[in-house]
Amino acid sequence: MTRHPSGASAKVVPIRSLGALFAALVVPAAGPVVGVGGVIIDATPTPVKEWAVRTFGTNDKPLLLTGIAAGLVVFAAVVGVLGLRRRVYGLAGAALLGLAGAAAAASRPAAGLLDGLPSLLGGAVAAGALLVLLVRLVPPTAAPAGPGRIGRPPRLLDRRAFIGAAAVVGAGATVAGAGAAALHAAGRRAADRSRESIRLPAPASAAPPLPAGFLTANRDFYRVDTALTVPRVDVGGWRLRVRGMVDRPLELSFDDLLRRPLIERDVTLNCVSNEVGGPYVGTARWLGVHLAELLREARVRPGADQVVARSVDGMTIGTPLSVVLDGRDAMLCVGMNGEPAFPVRMLTPGLYGYAGACKWVTELELTTFPACDAYWVQRGWAAHGPVKTASRIDRPLPFARPAAGPVPVAGVAWAQGRGIAAVEVQVDDGPWQAATVLPAPTNDTWVQWRLDWAATPGNHLLRVRATDKTGAVQTPDRATPFPDGATGWHSVSVTVV
Repeated sequence: MTRHPSGASAKVVPIRSLGALFAALVVPAAGPVVGVGGVIIDATPTPVKEWAVRTFGTNDKPLLLTGIAAGLVVFAAVVGVLGLRRRVYGLAGAALLGLAGAAAAASRPAAGLLDGLPSLLGGAVAAGALLVLLVRLVPPTAAPAGPGRIGRPPRLLDRRAFIGAAAVVGAGATVAGAGAAALHAAGRRAADRSRESIRLPAPASAAPPLPAGFLTANRDFYRVDTALTVPRVDVGGWRLRVRGMVDRPLELSFDDLLRRPLIERDVTLNCVSNEVGGPYVGTARWLGVHLAELLREARVRPGADQVVARSVDGMTIGTPLSVVLDGRDAMLCVGMNGEPAFPVRMLTPGLYGYAGACKWVTELELTTFPACDAYWVQRGWAAHGPVKTASRIDRPLPFARPAAGPVPVAGVAWAQGRGIAAVEVQVDDGPWQAATVLPAPTNDTWVQWRLDWAATPGNHLLRVRATDKTGAVQTPDRATPFPDGATGWHSVSVTVV
């Protein structure tokens, strides 16, 4: 007697490969695995999300997609074995996977009418493939007798026919998968060509020169978001809509933005998920349109107190209107360190990214906080996200073993909107020592600081704290990032030899 988990290959591969192929043809962001992944991200409790970001960093999304694919294989193998007992089990399993993928894709914030079709098509083809394989393996005359009764597994009657059919199904799925990969690659190339065609104009208001090493290169800038695949946007068809509580709704193309006076500003951006001393902070030179001027053109109505930015993938970011209009350089950025921001992202100095930095923005809605909770606020994060005063030791590295004598201790500190007045370093439980703070172009960027430490042999603990220009000293009290940003002093242990 021979058993074959024939349903595994017949079910997973068509759903994943043909669904991905159809998605690439019609709705690139609606593939089955991506849709399910988006639902999992939305449903994941905040502590688990924070753990994933802290543990895996930017590798969290590939790991999630790999886990989903592995889970599908296991589920399909189980249903395939059950399908040997009764074919209806296998067909029900294929239908369940297809419907689950379709429901996940259709539930996404920016979903359209066609988003569920790739998963439904994959499920239908998988059901057909499974039925063909089961017929080859277990002809109807050899099925267990008795309605609804699970008998002994049938004898393999036509191994050769089954293997041939399985080879055809596998080859078709492989071709579909290759086709989907080719279409996705073509889409990426088209998006790259669209990006490369952009010629950013010179700013009407330029930023001052900076010392080498002050800015974070684009390749090194952190990325924390919920997008499992980077949206492919054609700047020729991109539009920005300003609507809601305005008297004069606006619709602007990318070229319309480039024709406006552009400002260039150096701004430090940091993620609210950043732990004390964490890497999710960087400084870039941004080029864009002054957002306050755009909103004044739209004539915001009295009573509006929130700007809700919507991304091409449906993400919503809520920003206090008062912050946008208080004189800071809130921007719709078209450039980052001399390269296209592609096409446009919102940036609000002094706010964490979740409250003021929407990527791939396509819409700005003027509304009120009681009327609309943005994505992260719905999940318990604070509605207002002002950046807290923070500092970090970058040198020496944790557990370093420097030689006794002069050892440079250096890092960065930030308090966007307020600026840094002083940075101090403590060795073990000794007195706080004033570090040298290098000049910064504005209060919206981090500062670089340095202290030359006369290191003595042994184990030592280095701590750092900053004081902002309002006179407030960075708190030593430790708090996790949730719900409005981490606090505490960063420390580094070293052994001087």
